Amino acid sequence: MSRALAILLSACSWLASAKPPGGNGLLADRPSILFIFADDQRNHTLGCAGHPVVKTPNIDLLARDGVRFEHAFVTTSTCWASRACLFTGCYERRHLYRASPGPLNPDLCQTSYFTQLKAAGYRTGHLGKEHVSIAEKDAAAMWSVRRKLGRNPYFKIQADGGARHTTQILGDWGIKFLAEQRRNRPFCLQISFNATHAEDGDKRPGIGHFPWPKVMNGKYEVQEMPLPPLNDPAIYESQPDFLKKSINRQRYFWRWDTPRKYQTNMRAYFRMISGIDHVVGRLVAQLEKQGLADNTVIIYTADNGYYLGDRGFAGKWTHYEQSLRVPLIVHDPRLPEPKRGRVLSEMALNSDLGATIIDLAGLPAPVSHTGRSLLPLLQGEPPRDWRREFLCEFLAVPRTIPRWEGVRGTDWSYARYFVDGPDKSPFEFLHDLKHDPAQLVNIAALPTRLQTEGHALALLKMRKRCNTLVAANGLPMKDIPGYRPPAPKK
Repeated sequence: MSRALAILLSACSWLASAKPPGGNGLLADRPSILFIFADDQRNHTLGCAGHPVVKTPNIDLLARDGVRFEHAFVTTSTCWASRACLFTGCYERRHLYRASPGPLNPDLCQTSYFTQLKAAGYRTGHLGKEHVSIAEKDAAAMWSVRRKLGRNPYFKIQADGGARHTTQILGDWGIKFLAEQRRNRPFCLQISFNATHAEDGDKRPGIGHFPWPKVMNGKYEVQEMPLPPLNDPAIYESQPDFLKKSINRQRYFWRWDTPRKYQTNMRAYFRMISGIDHVVGRLVAQLEKQGLADNTVIIYTADNGYYLGDRGFAGKWTHYEQSLRVPLIVHDPRLPEPKRGRVLSEMALNSDLGATIIDLAGLPAPVSHTGRSLLPLLQGEPPRDWRREFLCEFLAVPRTIPRWEGVRGTDWSYARYFVDGPDKSPFEFLHDLKHDPAQLVNIAALPTRLQTEGHALALLKMRKRCNTLVAANGLPMKDIPGYRPPAPKK
C-alpha cells in the first residue's frame, strides 16, 4: 500500500468515527465558521462596546446574540506578525516570521486551523489581505479557495470600468463563496479586510488617507468627533525619546496633528468601520438565505489595536493598551439563550482563535499551539486555571521601534525595550493597572526614593515572569535572528 493511500484511508476512518461535541459524528453536523478579520481596529470602536459615535448595527447584533470579550488582546501588535500568530496558533518568537528569512514555517502551516479543517473535510477559504508569505504547497493544504486582495489603491477598476472599494469586493467574493456552499458540508471562511488600514501612500485627509466605500458617503458628516482621552501633550512629553521619535510619532503628523485633519480623518476612519459592518450585514443575509445561519459560528476581531491620536501617537507596535487590545465577538447560534448576550472579562488572545476553531470542528488541538480554546468560556464554564497574564512582544521592525518583550497581567503591565541591542540593559516599563489603568505612570522609571516596597517587589516579580514566559516559548532576545542595530543618533 502506498503512503498516500494509507494516509487517505486513515483520514476516512477517522472521519467516520470522530464525534464532535454535541454532534453525531457526521461531517455535516459540524458547525461552519465565518471568520471576519478587520485591520487596525481597537477594541472600543464598536457600537456594542459603547463607542459614542461609530455605528455598527450588524456587528452589534452578533454581540447581542453572542459573546463579546472585553479583554481581547494580540500578543504582537503589527499586521504580519499578528496574522502569522493567528495562522500558526503560537507566539511570534515561535513562528519568527520576518525575523527569519523565507515563508511562514511549513511545519507550523501543517498545524494551522485551516490545514486541520481542510484535512477533516471542511471547505476552507481565505479572501483578502494575507500579508504573510506562504509557500504554494502549504497554501494548497490550507485552502480550497484562496483569493488575495490588497490595497494601494483601495478602489479597484472593475470589468464595467467603474471603481469598487476592496471592502465591497470582499463582500461580493464572500457571498459568492457562500452561494456555492453545499449544505451537507461545513466550511471555514476567513475574510480579511484591508480596512481600516490607512492608505499610507496618500496623506490627503479623508478619502485620500482613509478611503471609505461609496455606500458610506456623507455618514458622520455633521458629527463632532470627540478628542482621544489621552490627548494632553504632557502625556506625549513623558515618553522616552525612542518612542517620541518613533514611527508612531511620525505617522501622527500624517493623521491627527491639527483639529481639522483630526476631524476629517476620524470621520473617514469611522466610515471604513461602518463599511465593514455593512458587509457583515450582507454576509449574514446570505447565510440566512441559504439556510446556513443556524449552524454557522461567526467570529469578528482585528489584527491589532490602533492609536487614534492617543498619547500623541498613530499606528501600533507598543505595549500600551491602545496597541494591544482588539474587538472580539463570537456568535454561536447553537448556544442556549441564557448563554447569549454576555460580555466576558477573561483574557482572550489572537492565538486562541485557531485552537477555538479547531475545537469547534471537534478536532484535537495541535501541540504546537500556545493558544487555548475559548469554547469553555463560551459555554459558561471557565476553567479554574484560565490565564491571568500573557507574553507580549515585538520582534519584527527594530529599525522603527526597538524590539521589546513583556507581560500583560490583570494587575500589572511590564515591558522591556532593547533600545541599544539585545546585549544591553533594556528600558523598562511597569504600570499598576488597578490604580493607573491609563498607564500614565512608569513605575520602573521613577526615582528609587519614589518607589514603594510594593513597586519594587512587583518589578522583580514581573521581570521573573517575563523571563519564565520567554523561556517557555522560544529563544531569548539575544538569540532572535534578524537584529539590526539602531540608526546612529543625530
